Amino acid sequence: MNRREFLKLQMTGALATVVGATGLIRPDWSLAEALPDIGVAKGGPAAATRAAVELLGGMGRFVKTGNNVVIKPNMSFSVRPEQASNTHPEVVRALVTMCREAGAARVLVLDNPLSSAERCLELSGIRAACDTVEKGIVHMVTDASLYKEVSIPAGEVHKKNEVMKDVLAADVLIAAPVAKSHSGAGVSLSMKGMMGLVLDRGDMHRAGLHKSIVDLASLLKPQLAVIDATRVLSSGGPGGPGKVLKGDMVIASTDMVAADAYTVAQFEWYGRKYGPQQVPHIAEAHKRGLGRMDVENLNIKTVTV
Repeated sequence: MNRREFLKLQMTGALATVVGATGLIRPDWSLAEALPDIGVAKGGPAAATRAAVELLGGMGRFVKTGNNVVIKPNMSFSVRPEQASNTHPEVVRALVTMCREAGAARVLVLDNPLSSAERCLELSGIRAACDTVEKGIVHMVTDASLYKEVSIPAGEVHKKNEVMKDVLAADVLIAAPVAKSHSGAGVSLSMKGMMGLVLDRGDMHRAGLHKSIVDLASLLKPQLAVIDATRVLSSGGPGGPGKVLKGDMVIASTDMVAADAYTVAQFEWYGRKYGPQQVPHIAEAHKRGLGRMDVENLNIKTVTV
């Protein structure tokens, strides 16, 4: 049974309608068919973020009243938004706003920085943007006491790490990376971005970065991935400087492997085009059944806002 067939089965009871006096029940498949595997919105950062999530059924599909939510953007480099090493602040603010609208009891925006925490918070613009919705929700988590060691049951080379306690306690995890190149991983997107939620990244590099990324992705599985491709750091990543492409696009999916695969296929990296199968951690995640890289076989909907 594939994903769409499963959705249809689930919709039978919820969306059934009575037909005539016979009492026959005819399931209404229109909503199930309307939900794409990947939603793509072209436009400005805030409007495109909202539109991409709406294509997937809206934030209320993922966040319920009373939920605790963690949003994981890229904000670990002390550079300004136009340099494209961090997620655009308007993308993050839009996600926080939508989570609140959906009834979230608590929303946290978290990362583990690679540069000075305060400089990252200041220059990325993410703290200032989110403060306009709710103050004090953006944090750089550097204190080891705020992490808890957990095992990674499906890990092949990376079998344990210390994960942020707030992430382990969250009802909903949203990946919100910027689309950028990476000197070690080729690209840094949803899966690679999960490394910002753990304490020890050095061990992942030592064990084998691509396999470690997939091992971690088997543990940390966002309910929603929203990739900021409004501008794309196509070379010089992850920290830049490098060539920045004007993408004007936000990509959303419940499948972070598919989101990453689609993003890779849309842009040039290091001056040339690549297929997702050429990125080892995307191919490995697909092989292990963590998601799909065969985006040509997926239902993709695109809007312009």
